[in-house]
Amino acid sequence: MLLDRYLPRIDFENYEDFKKNYKVNVPDNFNFGFDIVDEWAKQEPDKKALVWCNDHNEEKIFTFADISRLSAKTANYFKSIGIKKGSVVMLILRRRWEYWICAVALHKIGAILIPGSLQLTRKDIVYRGNAAEISAIVCVNDQFVIDQVNAAAADIESLKTKIIVDKPCDGWEFYEEKIELFSEVFERPSGNEANKWDDIMLIYFTSGTTGMPKMVQHNFAHPLGHIVTAKYWQQVQENKLHMSVSDSGWAKFGWGKIYGQWICGAVVFAYDMDKFIPLNLLKKITEYKITTFCAPPTMFRFMLQEDVKQFDLSHIENCCIAGEPLNPQVFNDWYKLTGLKLREGFGQTEGTVLIANFKWFEPSAGSTGKPAPLYNIELLDDDGNPVKPGEEGTIVVSGVKENPPVGLFTGYYQNEKMTQTALGGKYYNTGDMAVRDKDGHYWFIGRNDDVIKCSGYRIGPFEVESAMLEHPAVVECAITSAPDPIRGQVVKATVVLSKGYSPSDELTKELQNHVKKITAPYKYPRIIEYMDELPKTLGGKIKRKEIRIKDNQK
Repeated sequence: MLLDRYLPRIDFENYEDFKKNYKVNVPDNFNFGFDIVDEWAKQEPDKKALVWCNDHNEEKIFTFADISRLSAKTANYFKSIGIKKGSVVMLILRRRWEYWICAVALHKIGAILIPGSLQLTRKDIVYRGNAAEISAIVCVNDQFVIDQVNAAAADIESLKTKIIVDKPCDGWEFYEEKIELFSEVFERPSGNEANKWDDIMLIYFTSGTTGMPKMVQHNFAHPLGHIVTAKYWQQVQENKLHMSVSDSGWAKFGWGKIYGQWICGAVVFAYDMDKFIPLNLLKKITEYKITTFCAPPTMFRFMLQEDVKQFDLSHIENCCIAGEPLNPQVFNDWYKLTGLKLREGFGQTEGTVLIANFKWFEPSAGSTGKPAPLYNIELLDDDGNPVKPGEEGTIVVSGVKENPPVGLFTGYYQNEKMTQTALGGKYYNTGDMAVRDKDGHYWFIGRNDDVIKCSGYRIGPFEVESAMLEHPAVVECAITSAPDPIRGQVVKATVVLSKGYSPSDELTKELQNHVKKITAPYKYPRIIEYMDELPKTLGGKIKRKEIRIKDNQK
């Protein structure tokens, strides 16, 4: 067991004990590749690390010894092409098994990893490549990805090497072929080549409400921050399968598919799906007997459209959701069908889990839970004053300058001014709104920029979405603001209908009246638009901003 190397205490009597006494020790030269992957390989060479499958009847199972050996070969290959401590490398690998190998190899070298989404276009790749000065890019053999990178490459001055996995491609180095040329031994760097815990390990690009994407940087201690995410929220178990549904281009991959899970000795289950098909996902969960499971609420909504009762899900011991707030209707429906209460967690690309429904208390439908022990969470009003229970406030993390929490981002890469604005004051402002009840549970409202201001009212999109989803006709809903010449903004609902329902004026009126009965009448959507599907990221988050922008352009 590796946890006792980093946690003075592992077990806690209750949430209060956990919040007060949880601590994590960070070794000066902590490196996830050597101290977790290689250490498990030494202690238990046959210990399973990764079970990987896809939609084409392919399956691969890797032990920690396999990951250790392959990451060593990969690190030697990467060094041969000039990658060293501080070099920046982008991985666009979907859920391919090679991601885990390449990530560990980069960590061992002390290089900086940038995960990338398959949706990146030429313009996106050029911007990211030049902003971060990437020296190499490793990609899945996907024609769209290949075309975008090939088109971008000439405009990225720092880019030296393009590497492809799975199948060869002209003009690219073939990963599987190259690593076979290198040794299975990669010695831990020493001296100036060795990393310190506060060196930069990982950069995520994240879009703000204005301007170009920001480069969120995490240090080598970041994986230790995810012990809370994995052990105490997701409740992963050693030697048992955990599945988090996420593409490798997003921070949620780091939350649920590598760091905390492997530190805890759990087996990561990776389903490299071509496309999200609810029935296929249910089949995989059942076939592999997943023990702990985490997915965005959207995926639970669509799985609930299937005949869930035909699947034996009794092997699942804990279900979590993240990425978006959990609508009470989804919570209640899943509980009725499976007996499992979905444990919501909240966080951002900038950190590990900030607020969650931890193991010591029963989750409530619609509640985000209570603060994680690593963070001092407060709710502040517009003037920076703490709000009372029942009042809306912005979620902030205080004390980030004096005592930076393990797992929180350390700034924005190569942008000291933005870093000082975010982390140089009394607190880090998440930009998310919530309410805290008298018992200390938090209830998410929405992003500051998602809150709708209509005729003097402040309307949180989440509560209206929750009301809409209680109607059987609605399987998915995005609540946004739409411009109005009189009120300034009005509430708009973009709706995906359940099977058996069709758009009509009668249904629109019925849905509007339904919302008026469920919540305050002024919150009802004055505009309802029907779509076959909502715009989403690969991580499953609804792109409300995209809907707003289109409406403002009309």
